[in-house]
Amino acid sequence: MKSPLPVRSRLFVAGLMLAAAALNGCAAPGGSARADGVLTFSTGQQPDCLDPQVSPAGITALINRNIFDSLVEMTPDGRFEPWLARSWTIAPDGLSYTFQLRDDVKFHDGTPVNAAAVKATLDHAVDPKTKSFSAKNLISGYASAEVTGDDVVTIRLSKPNSAFMQALSTANLGIQSPRSISENFANLCWAPVGSGPFSFVRWARNERISLTRNPAYAWGPPSARRTGAASLTGLDFVFMSEAKVRFGALTSGQVDVSESLEPANAKSLKADGAWQYFHNVEPGMVHYLLFNSTKGKLADERVRTALMRSADLDALVRTATFGQLDRAWSPLSPSTIHYDLSTVGSWQVDRALAARLLDEAGWTGRDEDGYRTKNGERLTISWPYNNNTATHLVETLAQGIQAEAKKAGIEIVRQGRDIGTWTNDLLNGNMDMFNSSYSRNEPDVLRFFFATGSTAASGGANLFKINHPELDAWLVHANAVIDEKARADDYAKAQRYLIEHSLVMPIYVPAKLIGASPDVHGLRFDVSGYPLFYGVSLSGARS
Repeated sequence: MKSPLPVRSRLFVAGLMLAAAALNGCAAPGGSARADGVLTFSTGQQPDCLDPQVSPAGITALINRNIFDSLVEMTPDGRFEPWLARSWTIAPDGLSYTFQLRDDVKFHDGTPVNAAAVKATLDHAVDPKTKSFSAKNLISGYASAEVTGDDVVTIRLSKPNSAFMQALSTANLGIQSPRSISENFANLCWAPVGSGPFSFVRWARNERISLTRNPAYAWGPPSARRTGAASLTGLDFVFMSEAKVRFGALTSGQVDVSESLEPANAKSLKADGAWQYFHNVEPGMVHYLLFNSTKGKLADERVRTALMRSADLDALVRTATFGQLDRAWSPLSPSTIHYDLSTVGSWQVDRALAARLLDEAGWTGRDEDGYRTKNGERLTISWPYNNNTATHLVETLAQGIQAEAKKAGIEIVRQGRDIGTWTNDLLNGNMDMFNSSYSRNEPDVLRFFFATGSTAASGGANLFKINHPELDAWLVHANAVIDEKARADDYAKAQRYLIEHSLVMPIYVPAKLIGASPDVHGLRFDVSGYPLFYGVSLSGARS
């Protein structure tokens, strides 16, 4: 019997499932403005934990961005601007970062945001007791943090990490109260304490998470375009698992903002014009099919390529998403830094090529159902799904890919499994492929998913233990080098390699399809595609 994998690996898989789950006319809007200034946001997902250094789930980052501040803010063009840090210097060798912090910031519990708090947060991220997954991986190479003054901290790395500043800008590395970490360790998931524009009030499981305005807030990042406390007096994140229920709640005025709209609803909302509609492309890994290229039938590159080239993804994605989402060409989203434009159009449907490759691989026979065979065995590929996270969009696309593969003689078996069985099979490589997406505005996600050293057991997402030295060389070098031109070249080669060797099949470019009442003003999005509420106001609401 195999030994169980680390808990952090299971947390990451839970995050992948939440990401996968993130993806019917209209009634007249009315009554969404709240007299008390509390905005209600409906989502189909519930966090697993609100400790930012523990949970990799997107919904956790969305909520925590309101509770926690970061050292720096990343701009859309990839620069970094001050936030909790006033300024910083980076050593020429890339092994130390010294931050001069603001001296006027306090956590929601009244303790100061200082150098000791930064050290406590980063130490918490790498502490084995935390069982961190995403945050620990984000600061790969973190060695220590030295407090050299109340408001000066020097962070030391064991190896250069060109993605380190971007990591520090994420909600996953939002700075926590050191008092809370030391005195409330067991409850950090359920009672987070940050310094953001809103503070945590309560979590009614399976119902909602409530936040209230931080009246002392006066240190937002430059992009906030405002100073002082938020206009909203509070935020309610309401959990509604059914997309049609979220859509109905929005159009009937029960909620102010609703995310993860089904594409059909998004299209009708956009066409109606009575509501606000937001389409924000997410950076990071697109919605993809990851192939088990280390064992099973997909270990043969010819079979993987035949499967990829058998599907007309242009038509499938356009039909399944009602034209609201784009077909993907690269494993990286187009909104991610160093996305390689040369991948666009580089692998179209080619059924003749698929047939030739399957013949070359020895799958020359046909059974009575039309599937290819070799030595009497049918060419069958397993693509199981988790019963808890199946969505209409993903199932529609899966059925389309399944039908296209059948034309090529490839049988794709879709079977629903309970969460425990599905997770164990994935972590142990007992499936041929799985689908998901992952949001991060940094091409280093490719190392996270595909580098040999990034297996689940070591805190990475290379779940099928892919081992390609040439690919490793580019990904490791890109993570270590500071020169952006060199990084861009490495990541372009890596993207093309992944496609050329059919290690991953990009399907569609994820985007946050969000509807909002006309009473909501000032809703914007950060570089990771998460909605920002600090600058939002409600018509007629009392502030």
